Amino acid sequence: MRQIFKIAKAELFTLFYSPIAWMILVVFTFQTGMGFADTLQEMLRGQSSGMGLSFITANIFSGQRGMLASVQNYLYLYMPLLTMGLMSRELSSGSIKLLYSSPVTSSQIIRGKFLAMMTYSLLLIAVLLVYVIVGMFVVDNFELAPVLSGLFAIYLLMCAYAAIGLFMSSLTSYQVVAALGTLVLLGTLSYMNKVWQSIDFVRDITYWLSISGRCNEMISGLICTEDVLYFVIVVAMFLALSILKLQSNRTHASFSSVWSKYAVVVIAAMALGYTTSRPIFMAYYDATETKRNTLTPNSQQIMAKLDGGLTITTYVNLLDREGYNGMPEMVNEDKQQLKQYIRFKPETKLKYVYYYDSASNNPRLNFVYKNKSLAEMAQKEAEIKDLDIDLFLTPEEIRKKINLRDEGNIFVRLVERENGQKAFLRIYEDMMKFPDEAEVSAVFKRMVMKLPKIAFLQGQGERKIEGDRIKDYTLFSSVKTFRYALTNQGCDVETLDLSGNNQIPAGVDIIVISDMQQEMDSVSKRKLDTYIANGGNLVVTLKPGSAVMESFISQFGVKTIPGQLVQPKIDVVANAVICRPTNAAISIAPMFDLMIKQHAYVGMVKAAGLVMAENKGFKATPVLQTDTMKTWNETQTIDFVNDSASVDVMAGERADSFVTAMALSRKIGNKEQRIMIIGDADCISNGGMKPPIRYYGASNFSLIPGMFHWLSYGTVPVDVSRPHSKDNTLFLTKGSLKVVKYGLMGVIPGLLLIGSSILLIRRRRK
Repeated sequence: MRQIFKIAKAELFTLFYSPIAWMILVVFTFQTGMGFADTLQEMLRGQSSGMGLSFITANIFSGQRGMLASVQNYLYLYMPLLTMGLMSRELSSGSIKLLYSSPVTSSQIIRGKFLAMMTYSLLLIAVLLVYVIVGMFVVDNFELAPVLSGLFAIYLLMCAYAAIGLFMSSLTSYQVVAALGTLVLLGTLSYMNKVWQSIDFVRDITYWLSISGRCNEMISGLICTEDVLYFVIVVAMFLALSILKLQSNRTHASFSSVWSKYAVVVIAAMALGYTTSRPIFMAYYDATETKRNTLTPNSQQIMAKLDGGLTITTYVNLLDREGYNGMPEMVNEDKQQLKQYIRFKPETKLKYVYYYDSASNNPRLNFVYKNKSLAEMAQKEAEIKDLDIDLFLTPEEIRKKINLRDEGNIFVRLVERENGQKAFLRIYEDMMKFPDEAEVSAVFKRMVMKLPKIAFLQGQGERKIEGDRIKDYTLFSSVKTFRYALTNQGCDVETLDLSGNNQIPAGVDIIVISDMQQEMDSVSKRKLDTYIANGGNLVVTLKPGSAVMESFISQFGVKTIPGQLVQPKIDVVANAVICRPTNAAISIAPMFDLMIKQHAYVGMVKAAGLVMAENKGFKATPVLQTDTMKTWNETQTIDFVNDSASVDVMAGERADSFVTAMALSRKIGNKEQRIMIIGDADCISNGGMKPPIRYYGASNFSLIPGMFHWLSYGTVPVDVSRPHSKDNTLFLTKGSLKVVKYGLMGVIPGLLLIGSSILLIRRRRK
């Protein structure tokens, strides 16, 4: 070790007696200081303008524009300049012969040089630590642990770059060639996740070998053994290659001997990499305070109950608009969608099945390939995408395996347990597209416990759960491509007809009664009354002025305020009102708390205000309430397009803030009965989900998971809410920010520049 330390010390002296090491340190300090100061300035502006900040630490250091993420992106520009002379200088000057003749081994030479680079890298980390210290002073409840995880990742990346640069430097006596070679090799390693991705097994090796984005998870605060071992293996591989190269020069070994040793080292590294990247060998540590990089406790409990074998088969249709997500070259990218779940069940098997068939979401093909058969379409699409048509099953072959026509023959995953249970995981027609934790956990939860069955009453002119009428409830109940549809949140939905001898099925947990147009006959009413008397849960939606619904809700002690609610706004019909969750709604479901935090609202048109008129034994909790006191119950105006409404006290109108959704509960035996009444049946309909209100924050769909979470006693949708961040405040002013900015971008780099200049001038004089 003494020889290694001597070599490292000599290399460091050489580095710091040249301008390159100092200039890199100065430029690195200035560049990172500028990025850090700019981020602080941007966040201070947001705070000063009244924007609520959250997760400030993460946004400064690990966000998309965070400092550590930026350092990862441009670090490759610095390291080749540092490493290009490590061995090239020895080879070009002839001093390598002195090393060969001295009592040091090739391994000691390489390890000594690498130790010098590790030490220099620590100086760069020390620069980054300055920003961490500043952050601890200016950010309330600074989150240190994930930042240290990110610094650790950056240091490992520096070490990997140093090992690669050292190897390239040992190949040539020209420093510029060594630097360019290092850049080329780094570029190649970054691109490896795109190489041979259509070939099974090989794709896993090349994907593992890629260095691109390798620090992302650790920068976010999630330390994974796969990433740590990747850097260890890469460093060891390139150091071994460097030692072999030096030893071959020393002993004049044959070409075949040298390259066979190279091959053994590379193959051994690939084998280790492949093994350590298998889920069963991985371990994780989430350094964040809110554990935001892993599954929520509820999802973890579900996964713990999911015993036995599990297989997830992804069916990919060549003619599907979304089919590219599962094509062979995208398989490893696609597997990342399920990575968090595989952590908790590493024995899960992932399969991909390719086929072609008519897809419900790709009508373009019928225009592009007019009068062409499915086989001809598939052949042409395969040629365009450079795919082998033999990889894809024909429509007849896939239908023998599974019927996907009900799924529209679009991208879908079939989750199968060893005990035979099956469920589909779909993609959705929204910005996120892929199922989030709530949807995936709902599928797994469905396999380990009974989830609610929801029946929609029919026969009295209620809203239907099939068809495409604007007023119906198809979207939120059963549309498979809508994320918040009950069927995608773990519920079973069905229609309920109580006429004749039909009875309410024993397994029904919630009945939805949506804006009945006619009175129920005595037989049907008696069945429903029995269900209510026994503590059955209900959702009741209505429109103002309905005598039928007014009579129905009176049994719960609720009545509507005469007229419809009006809330005048510019360029919006007056009877469109903004309703926000109340503080009391937080006790109903965590989804309402999130709506409050995001300033989201539910938009309603022609809505009724709700009040408790009589005590029927129910506890009433207001869930939604109009957001201003400038709302009133309009009883006279009907045409809100051509007429303007105003408050007429003499006609019984009053300006107030009105409750538009109310939760009722009472104890019946050992059960708490729960009933949700909504004063606008349209706000969750197919057409009403997007209210005609031109204000940011409309979130009608959020009412659905919040409402049914409460009605199902927290069973569905799965609660995946997380603790709120604590680092929400910056202790900065414009004046103090200037001090920080000038110090980081001017004083520290300036002192380094002046100090290095004095040192270099004094050395030159000697």
